[in-house]
Amino acid sequence: MVVKRFAELSTPLVADACVRLGVELRAAPAGVAGVVPGSRVAGRVLPVRHYGSVDVFLEAYGSARPGDVLVIDNGGRVDEACVGDLAVLEARAAGVAGLVVWGLHRDTTELLEIGLPVFSYGSLPLGPVRLDDREPEALATARFGPHLVDAGDVVFADADGVLFVPAARLDEVLESAAGIARTERVQAERIRSGDTLRRQTSFDRYLERRAADPAYSFRQHLRQVGGAIEE
Repeated sequence: MVVKRFAELSTPLVADACVRLGVELRAAPAGVAGVVPGSRVAGRVLPVRHYGSVDVFLEAYGSARPGDVLVIDNGGRVDEACVGDLAVLEARAAGVAGLVVWGLHRDTTELLEIGLPVFSYGSLPLGPVRLDDREPEALATARFGPHLVDAGDVVFADADGVLFVPAARLDEVLESAAGIARTERVQAERIRSGDTLRRQTSFDRYLERRAADPAYSFRQHLRQVGGAIEE
């Protein structure tokens, strides 16, 4: 299960794994954060586009699989909140594991009480007063910043932000992320024990090599010495 495998990882580790494997980096714009402190969620993307009415969410819930994460495209709008307590309660009733919103939420007090992970740009008391024409892709894809996601993607969200990974690359990305995590834990413990990161990474040797070859990067050096800092 994705949630279980993500439990010991983080979005930075998943992002570093994507870099290492050549998987396209698709992160939500900065500022999308959990309503409930410490929230984490991972699951298959359940995409939906918002046009001013909650009906599109209710329709999406009809095709939800347990553990799906509702990814809401509200165009990054900050002039209206597109999701509140009733939509979130209904999401939980449908087996949805959480919501990730490219926009705003409201009913913060109630959302904190419900406890289901909700990620958004923040809160606003105003609900939508518009009703736009619905697109054919309303339940097929969702835009999130510059990215287009669908049910073939998996979403990860935690205190560092939101990341999308193709489901077809999921196993190798999580395996790589777990390997990076193990390496970083060892490095961190060695630093706490007095073995500096500079010594662990033979940083003086790197500086010497770079002086002789200005094109030699620290990432190349880390791959040789086995460190895991940047990827």
